[in-house]
Amino acid sequence: MDSLYRTAPIPAPPAAFNMAAHVLSAGMSTPDKLAMQIVKPSGAERWSYARLNAAVRGAGTVFLRAGLVPGDRVLLRLGNGPEFPVAFLGAIAAGLVPVPSSSQLTGPEITKLARDLAPSAVVAGAGIALPDHPAQVIGADALRRAEEIEPCAFDLGDPNRLAYMIFTSGTGGSARAVMHAHRAIWARQMMYRGWYGMGSEDRLMHAGAFNWTYTLGTGLMDPWTLGASALIPAEGVEARALPLLLKRFDATIFAAAPGVYRQILKHHEQLSLPKLRHGLSAGEALPEPTRAAWNAATGTKIYEALGMSECSTFISGSPDHPAPPGTTGYPQEGRTVAVLGENGQPVPRGEPGQLAIHESDPGLYLGYWNAPEETAARRVGEWFVTGDTVSMAEDGAITYLGRGYDMMNAGGFRVSPIEVEEAMHDCPGAGDVAAVEVAVKADATVIALAYTGEATPEALEAHAQQVLARYKQPRMFRHVDALPRNRNGKILRSEIRARLQEEMIT
Repeated sequence: MDSLYRTAPIPAPPAAFNMAAHVLSAGMSTPDKLAMQIVKPSGAERWSYARLNAAVRGAGTVFLRAGLVPGDRVLLRLGNGPEFPVAFLGAIAAGLVPVPSSSQLTGPEITKLARDLAPSAVVAGAGIALPDHPAQVIGADALRRAEEIEPCAFDLGDPNRLAYMIFTSGTGGSARAVMHAHRAIWARQMMYRGWYGMGSEDRLMHAGAFNWTYTLGTGLMDPWTLGASALIPAEGVEARALPLLLKRFDATIFAAAPGVYRQILKHHEQLSLPKLRHGLSAGEALPEPTRAAWNAATGTKIYEALGMSECSTFISGSPDHPAPPGTTGYPQEGRTVAVLGENGQPVPRGEPGQLAIHESDPGLYLGYWNAPEETAARRVGEWFVTGDTVSMAEDGAITYLGRGYDMMNAGGFRVSPIEVEEAMHDCPGAGDVAAVEVAVKADATVIALAYTGEATPEALEAHAQQVLARYKQPRMFRHVDALPRNRNGKILRSEIRARLQEEMIT
């Protein structure tokens, strides 16, 4: 059987559609219900659905009164405060195109992005670097009491028109603005049962930066679309404090990247979280030891998802349909996905290949801003190719093997860094680990393991011999103080590879 998983598509969105209006509509049937709570150990700031709706539409008016017109791009330079979602949804409500960006970017970094983006305005938070010579700056203070401003009308139109953009690293490693249509929010309903297991009575806490697709969707937009409550850790809250907030504010679902789960478990062997039903994980592969340790500490399970900025999450396990051990999960109902070989055709089930999403998926992006060649490079016939190497089991379950450029070649065998890392995580004293392929001669490469723990190379080598086939075993072990990660916690294997390769040369 070929590695093709096809399901009936979801119904199309209304012809006259606005993403912000869709996000806010469910909550307006219960205007006094808690929509958003900014939480910290000393207390919380509460936002009802009525206040959120008024602030979003008031922000739209602020932007329109500043002379912006539908279609204008608005660069968001904001932290994890309530002004972020208010500005984001407010711009969309008015027909503008918000572009979130990491508050950690330096002046030169954001200047480079802004040159390509050419925004009509920048919404600026205090102390956050701005691009050189920005067009028009709108201070975050202008949005602080936006709920008291006359509400704008929702700009309704074609659900396929551009709604927002979000930065990703792109296929070449340089940041690209991913263009998303208004319909992207409509497509996320496939995640509600396929991953979240969430309903209107849930209280979801997400530990992540708002500019990240995972946080923006799972942590904010999706709970509001369902009429649930979003719990947002205030800026400066450390991972070790999150269990206190989960318990104090009765979180029923917790969402985070694997690194956050690891940080929590470093400080807490046992956790009493009586209201928590389960956790969600995305952003990078969840190591099995982390999953098992969380389950032992809390008595709850973590459901993992695989996705990307271009389509958010589309492969997942859920409370209703758990992922088989060793796999990420199943394509969500409504999706059509395939595992393609080098010829662009689905490979037989069980064989590795490149994960692809059908061009008809309503959650699929519109393309990369000002990068038509890179956009075209991600298409093979009727498929968007993700760059992820996976295999599909007979029942459709997907096993993640790594990014295509992270896959390693050992003696002619393709080896997943994820498989090596999960095996080596179990070695006492290994700490955090990352596997990469390093050239030792012009015509020879080996698997190398970077690790942060106190284990010796001899102990790591002995462990590898016990748990990995010979061709999968690392031949080089290098201790590092910490694994380099991007702002969303993903391991930067390319940086590790370059660092170890430089050691070989010098």
